[in-house]
Amino acid sequence: MSVNTTQTRTRGNARTGRGPAATATSARRARPGQANLAQLRQAPIAGTRPRPSAPAAAVVTAYLKTQVARLGELEPKVRADEFDSVHQMRVTTRRLRATLRSFGTVIPRPATSELAAELKWLGGLLGEARDGEVLPQHLLASLEQVPVELLIGPVQARVQGHFAPRRASAREQVIEAFGSERYARLLADLDRLAHDPPLGPQAAAPARDVLPAAVRRAYRQADRRMRRARRAPRGQDRDVALHEARKSARRARYAAEAASPASGQPARKFARQMKKVQTVIGDHQDTVIARQAARDLGIGAHLAGENAFTYGLLYERELHQAEHLQADARRVWKHASRRRYRTWMN
Repeated sequence: MSVNTTQTRTRGNARTGRGPAATATSARRARPGQANLAQLRQAPIAGTRPRPSAPAAAVVTAYLKTQVARLGELEPKVRADEFDSVHQMRVTTRRLRATLRSFGTVIPRPATSELAAELKWLGGLLGEARDGEVLPQHLLASLEQVPVELLIGPVQARVQGHFAPRRASAREQVIEAFGSERYARLLADLDRLAHDPPLGPQAAAPARDVLPAAVRRAYRQADRRMRRARRAPRGQDRDVALHEARKSARRARYAAEAASPASGQPARKFARQMKKVQTVIGDHQDTVIARQAARDLGIGAHLAGENAFTYGLLYERELHQAEHLQADARRVWKHASRRRYRTWMN
């Protein structure tokens, strides 16, 4: 909200003689949607927490404000190429998208579908830049575990040479996007959404009555996808199924984080469990991408007349690690899905 807008509202209150008490009285007399809007515009600014008794829209928008502010804080860090800034900005875009998807009865999804698509665009650019950072580190770390006598050819140099231009190109695209009109519109739309969102049918209802049900829906989707992954045959089918399950677990985690001001410690404990699931399956997904990279590197080495043995070995190591991580994912999910972590969901 701009300073000028705030000053205009202040002067309006002075002219009408309506102070905080009068505003609160008017809100109580208004229809439910109007009452919620009045409370929403008094919602905490980014970095503060709404009360547990707040309406659902106030809790959701307080979370949105925090994430929008975080996005603005991270942009100069990404420009300066600070460590982990790309990853953190990508996480922030995912939190925003997950919030819009999870709480459709509070902020209608049809009204935010275009904004969600633009967040996906930004997250995709950041994902490319992130992969350019993480993949070479992952592969080089794996190579450190390979006996020296099995490192045949300029393997480390080829890994670095393969990813350096890709990372530079991906980073350039991100910086270029920051200067685009598209990005400026995205930021403006996010600010408008956080401070004056469209209101759904449950926006005015108490957050502790509305938000847990949304988290439960996200959890159930994750549970279905984990079961599907467990039944999927080994190979690409299981890899894809696990990746989809991870996205659902991530959505459930972020929804629980957003609901935590209303639901308290139980929501935070559940979010931590979903984070563990997300981390293990994320490690598995890293092995999937690393295998593809090892294959591509091996083909490049062969075409250049080099011995591709080490890249095949690297591929097999990643495949072996993936099998261990699949077992870990089942174990972590079994623990995270215990009823004691879900009793707070109505």
